[in-house]
Amino acid sequence: QVQLVESGGGLVQAGGSLRLSCAASGRTFSGYFMGWFRQAPGKEREFVAAIAWSSTYYAGSVKGRFTISRDNAKNTVYLQMNSLKPEDTAVYYCAARISGTYATTAPAYDYWGQGTQVTVSS
Repeated sequence: QVQLVESGGGLVQAGGSLRLSCAASGRTFSGYFMGWFRQAPGKEREFVAAIAWSSTYYAGSVKGRFTISRDNAKNTVYLQMNSLKPEDTAVYYCAARISGTYATTAPAYDYWGQGTQVTVSS
């Protein structure tokens, strides 16, 4: 069983920055493929970013503004969000895929955090 706990969400003005963190349990964290997803009210959950050991992947809407990283010693994955826009407002979820292989669709992930709210005001 893997537990994921997100933190770092909040309210920020457009153009501002936030850094989300996701702390994971599990002794083989370094082998997990980790992703960030988001879900706005009335919309489907969508892929934001993902990271393998060192390779990173981004949705087109956040590329160049968001950066995903991980610290395997701390069992933590981060999402640095810069130049935030009102359309980035959503609940952000951390997810783990224990097979370690690439995936950008929500059903492919095995474990999920509880989510953290990010609100960007205009």
